[in-house]
Order: sequence, then structure tokens, then C-alpha cells
Amino acid sequence: MRPLPFTPDQLFARLDALDIAHKTYNHPPVFTVAEAVRLRGQLPGGHCKSLFLKDKKGGLWLVVALEECRVDLKRLADRLAAPRFSFGNAELLFQVLGVRPGSVTPFALINDSERRVTVVLDRAMLGRDPLNYHPLENDRTTAIAPADLLRFIAACGYTPRLLDLGADAEDAAAH
Repeated sequence: MRPLPFTPDQLFARLDALDIAHKTYNHPPVFTVAEAVRLRGQLPGGHCKSLFLKDKKGGLWLVVALEECRVDLKRLADRLAAPRFSFGNAELLFQVLGVRPGSVTPFALINDSERRVTVVLDRAMLGRDPLNYHPLENDRTTAIAPADLLRFIAACGYTPRLLDLGADAEDAAAH
């Protein structure tokens, strides 16, 4: 039987054990980027979105980018040489990453004990400091340095693929 997903407090303890600095802000639950923008006020750093995707052959992907980055799923699949993408459903999301819709985050990799997800990070996102993500629940935002995000992901057993996701929108505009 699968263990219960980590709680935010257990995540914070794991970050502390890895000597990763983090700061968390509480706020009402948010489910969209637009809601997050309205509520966060002057919270510094890069604000991010995470997409839980399933390809048509059953492969699972976590794509993390700056919130303003437009991600064209067809072009992304082509660039990753992956079968066509669709969004993973809520049941699969909870089964694999232990979070609910609206709470998708790279921190949820802590729950993927079977390493089922391929991680894709937007290279431009890593140029912002700090980076802001939900800490497994969407009623808080946790800030972390980009280098520490990469350390956390590595500690969870992943080597992320780094892509210039903003290039998709630029490429499309050029054509």
C-alpha cells in the first residue's frame, strides 16, 4: 500500500534536513494564476506554474515554468520527442504526486516514490531568485533559491530536463 503523501510540515522538515533555506507565506487557497496574482501583493521573486501532463503512451511529466510563460503542449511534445500531451486527471495527480489540482508543485516530487514523472524546468525560471511554489497545498506559497530547488529535485532522485520554454512563444510569433 502506498504511504500517505507528505504534509507541508514534513516537506519543510525535509528542506531543513537538506539545509535548504525557505520562507512560507500564508494566503487563502488559490486555484489559478490569476487568483495568485491578485492575492500575493508584493511577494518578491519568480512566480511559477506547474503542469502535470500525461502523454498518449502513458508517460507522466511535470513541467515547471514562470507563470507568464505560454506553454504550447503540441510544440512541447515535439521538442521533448514525446507522444501528444494532455493534462493528467485529478485521480492520477493525487496517486502519483500526492497533491490536488491547484496545488501542483515541484515540491510534490517528494511523493513520487516510484519516480514515474519526468521533470522539465524552464531555463528562464532558474534566473529568478527566489522562486515561489505551493508547498503541497494551495493556501501557502514557499520561496526558495533556484540552486536549492535543483538540490531538492536531485535529492528526490531526479535529473530535470532544462528547456527554454519561452522560446516556443517566440518561435510561434516568428512564423
